[in-house]
Amino acid sequence: QVHLVESGGGLVQAGGSLRLSCVASRSILLINRMGWYRQTPGKQRELVADVSRLGSINYADSVKGRFTISRDGGENAVYLQMNSLKAEDTAVYYCSATTSRATYWGQGTQVTVAS
Repeated sequence: QVHLVESGGGLVQAGGSLRLSCVASRSILLINRMGWYRQTPGKQRELVADVSRLGSINYADSVKGRFTISRDGGENAVYLQMNSLKAEDTAVYYCSATTSRATYWGQGTQVTVAS
């Protein structure tokens, strides 16, 4: 099992930046994929960005060029640097960890972008 704890959400003006952090309870270098998803009321959770154990990265088209996912194996942490934030980025952001057995989720952190 993997426990994930997110932090770094908050309220920011449009055009501003936030950095989300996710700390895992075990080595992320042994986890197949770490990712960030987001969800707004009435909508399905959607992928924002993820990184594989080998370092392959994917971004949603809507965040390419603005968001950057990174990881620190020594800290068992994954980060999401969010720049040039827009009102439509407002959502609850969830960290995920996918192993060969299951996908685990953090509790979520609220990001609100004021226009």
